[in-house]
Amino acid sequence: MSRKPELRGRAARLARLLPAGAGTAARTPFVLLVVLLLGGGLIGLLVLNSALSAGSFQLDDLQKDTKSLTDEEQALQRDVDAYAAPDALQRRARELGMVPGGDPAFLNPDGTVKGVPGAAAQQSSARTPVVRPPEVLAPAPSPTPTAPPTPTPTPSTAAASAQPSAATPSAQPSTIPGR
Repeated sequence: MSRKPELRGRAARLARLLPAGAGTAARTPFVLLVVLLLGGGLIGLLVLNSALSAGSFQLDDLQKDTKSLTDEEQALQRDVDAYAAPDALQRRARELGMVPGGDPAFLNPDGTVKGVPGAAAQQSSARTPVVRPPEVLAPAPSPTPTAPPTPTPTPSTAAASAQPSAATPSAQPSTIPGR
């Protein structure tokens, strides 16, 4: 039989670090470790896939909500634009009893007045129409009544309530500048 040669110096020190027995390691723990790592990886992938699927469903629901809210915002913006149109503003001002203003006067930075102010045309309160709510923003009829309907003022009560008083500045006739 062959005998191992004696090692000296550096080789001898390295030989002491290696096990002296045959290279037979127990295979069962290694196989169990590999099986556990593969099984854990597969379970991890399954959990990750499920989480991604749930997230995609949530994303789809949120995108639908965003689309419906965007549509509602655009509809409300169209309503605002319709009310901000000059002809709509003029119609609402006339319904509220406002009249076009007279000639304007301007104040210069040095304190002098430029132009001669003119008075607004007076309008009879008997010709003032009763203010009605806008048609565009009228809410949809609800199935359950929330409050009893308010009575519509008669022409005699509307004329009495339209009398200007000194205590309420809002009862004074308003003017629209530039008209």
